[in-house]
Amino acid sequence: MYERHNKRWTIKLMCKILGVSTSGYYKYKKKIGRPGKVDILSAAMKSILNESPFNDNYGAPRMQLALLQRGLKAGIRRITRIMREHGWLHKPRRKPKGLTHTTTEIQEKENLLKQDFSASQPLKKLLTDISQIPCSDGKLYISPILDCFNGEILSLIMRDNMKKELCIDTLHAVTRRYKLNGTILHSDRGSQYTSDAFHQALSKAGVTQSLSGVDHCYDNARMESFFATLKKELLYRIPTYRMKREDVKSILFKSIKILINLKYL
Repeated sequence: MYERHNKRWTIKLMCKILGVSTSGYYKYKKKIGRPGKVDILSAAMKSILNESPFNDNYGAPRMQLALLQRGLKAGIRRITRIMREHGWLHKPRRKPKGLTHTTTEIQEKENLLKQDFSASQPLKKLLTDISQIPCSDGKLYISPILDCFNGEILSLIMRDNMKKELCIDTLHAVTRRYKLNGTILHSDRGSQYTSDAFHQALSKAGVTQSLSGVDHCYDNARMESFFATLKKELLYRIPTYRMKREDVKSILFKSIKILINLKYL
């Protein structure tokens, strides 16, 4: 009893000399040997990066989403600082180039979105475009449709050509699964999207078309951002030019599913 009292008195005296409270001392003592929040976040980030060889290109926003899925909340600044300290941040190496071309003979349509890619409901604002991938047996053209509400890829068609049927079938893949009401589909002014056949498909589906301005890449920036992320985190890191189109298709379907789950946006 005397020894316990003497020990408490010694601790109080020590805290007084050091200018700290006794409660603060006991809290500090309890934390000794326990991992701090930074240590927990660092371990979780390392686990996320190790889940796939393609995850090491994650930036702070995507890492924040991945941590939230594990029930861990952290600010962008803290995540950025931890990733920078561990050398987990990378600069983009390449920028994607546009593919579809404008058709000047088609009368200009109004840009209904006006670079506002937010949506309060699903299936109200949709984006689409075409991108190409070099493969050993020729080019692979991919045509997705993205929902502005949550960044979900509603359909993805991949072919060895970029004819208008590629875009029409991409739209049909959506209309077979969902009922579109008051939907706007935005794209660039490529000849596929300004063709009579595509207009008829939109009219039949009850979808209103929105088109980007000529040479205005930012009018479809969110769709371009999706392609940029896909290429940076996957396509630029695998030798697609040595792979068959069918093999690249299989990898794309799996990888895009992961992007959707993480809500790439």
